[in-house]
Amino acid sequence: MSSYRLALPALCLSLLLPLALPVQADDPAPAAEPAQPQPVVREPLPERSQEDAAALERQLPPHEQQQLQAGDVSFLALWKPANNSDPSGAVIIVPGAGETADWPIVVGPLRSKLPDARWASLSLSLPDMQSEASQARTVEPEKLPTPQAPDSSSKDASTTAKPIEQAASVGTENPAPDLTPVASQEDMNKADAERIFARIEAGIAFAQQQNVRSIVLLGHGTGAYWAARYIAEKQPAQVGKLIMVAAQTPVQAQADLSQMTPNLKVALLDVFYKDNALPRKAALERLQASKRVNGGNFTQVGLSAMPGNRDASQEQLYRRIRGWLSPQPVDK
Repeated sequence: MSSYRLALPALCLSLLLPLALPVQADDPAPAAEPAQPQPVVREPLPERSQEDAAALERQLPPHEQQQLQAGDVSFLALWKPANNSDPSGAVIIVPGAGETADWPIVVGPLRSKLPDARWASLSLSLPDMQSEASQARTVEPEKLPTPQAPDSSSKDASTTAKPIEQAASVGTENPAPDLTPVASQEDMNKADAERIFARIEAGIAFAQQQNVRSIVLLGHGTGAYWAARYIAEKQPAQVGKLIMVAAQTPVQAQADLSQMTPNLKVALLDVFYKDNALPRKAALERLQASKRVNGGNFTQVGLSAMPGNRDASQEQLYRRIRGWLSPQPVDK
């Protein structure tokens, strides 16, 4: 009986001792890291030329509008047949940078007036330059809030502190997105030429379907550069003449017009405005380059600007072009 009395306290003590010890909490499982947001890619904005073409479709008569196909892209062109039963041919107008197929300076007046001179007109809509178009942009995702470091003075610091390796990675979980340009300047320049050439080819194909006698390319501003370059590189047999009005070389172009025009195998009319020094100098360079290769097909005309009298200025240009396209016999 005494042995039971001695064993009973020992048994009770053994049962109570674990309850008196501090509870050792299990190490909490590391919280699952939130999924990192992916960079947001914004869709390219609509091309300005598409918006301009849509505006023309609302303003102009439907019978003047033609939807031509350049590859897998359709575009607006404005067609006016010659006001004559025996037309001389068709003039395909290539507008300059930022201009529409019915631009009020040069492009629109000529496309409206040339049919009275027995020439049909087809004015093209050009695409935006690839190098200037709005590209898809990568937007940096919002950074997730950085978990606060535990207070070392807290009693639970030992149970909530992250491992050293995990703490060192804080701040590097959201690397900056790669903003490397999609294409080089050379690639974009090549894409520009291909898109414009495709539209000129579509215009030539449409003119041929109208059974015109001859085809002339007419470019205004940078449109003159693209028309000349198209002839230089493609050498289309269907095109017999080229007209350049106030020609300009695009900033990103590698070859200047003065290097290109002397070697063209078509009759060329170069119209420039002599009131401004820079266009006058560029025109002189083209004339001199033509003389060096004995360019018998090269004709250059300098016009004076008429500030404040746009109608007279456009009429002057039209008469010069009409006289060159359809020279009248001289009475003897």
